[in-house]
Amino acid sequence: MEVEIPTEHRAPKVEARAWRWHDLPAATAKPLRDPLLAVNFLLLAVGAACGPLLLRLYFLRGGSRKWLSSLLQTAGWPLLLVPLGFSFSSRRRRRSRQGDAATASSGVFLMTPRLLAASAVVGLMTGADNFPYAYGQAYLPVSTSSILISTQLAFTAAFALLLVRQRFTGSTVNAIVLLSVGAAMLGMGSGGDRPAGVSGAQYAAGFGMALGAAALYGLVLPVMELSQAWHAARAGSAALTYTLVVEIQVVIGLTATAFCAVGMLANNDFQVSFRH
Repeated sequence: MEVEIPTEHRAPKVEARAWRWHDLPAATAKPLRDPLLAVNFLLLAVGAACGPLLLRLYFLRGGSRKWLSSLLQTAGWPLLLVPLGFSFSSRRRRRSRQGDAATASSGVFLMTPRLLAASAVVGLMTGADNFPYAYGQAYLPVSTSSILISTQLAFTAAFALLLVRQRFTGSTVNAIVLLSVGAAMLGMGSGGDRPAGVSGAQYAAGFGMALGAAALYGLVLPVMELSQAWHAARAGSAALTYTLVVEIQVVIGLTATAFCAVGMLANNDFQVSFRH
């Protein structure tokens, strides 16, 4: 891996294929003890733990709209506009104090058009992944679906090897073997934990959809890393800061929500929701 030493007026150039998160400039690599990063980790943990439970509860209480539940998985993206607004205001005030009139009136977003297009593609993939995930939650117990979804780590490792040349380590191989064995054991014993009112065909479909969602999401993460690698490799591109990451998440959430909204329209879910 070759990293060009940054000069005064040039951004560091990183080879796209060999780019890793730890290759980011020191100014953008925040330590784990950063309060802002800690809050984001906490919110991610709470969402990962409560999201499947709430989604499963929706189906247990008589819900049947899978596209609606798919849309709700990413419908909270407008909340990210709040920290983006604070960031833009703070950036503008800082530049004004420095007396740089040209940059003080610069654009709202830091994203380049290529990164915007790449994030939109990732958003479409995320929206497509939401539906099989919701389908699996509709017919599987939370414990079973959670184990199946956790196999996305194995898919992520495989796709990361292909797309960003991330090599396997001993711990990675061990994790892949354990996850694969767990999924195989669930498959061989399928039906034993089938919820009441769920047919064998529905259980099998939910099982397959959950594995498909894990595989697709395993592709999403390396594609996202690859797009950011291309961005980092371009001279003059903005550093991969927290603000830029939030902008990427806004585009992904917006695109994924729009994708699911189209699915709701095709399935007449809006008409049913308005009637109820």
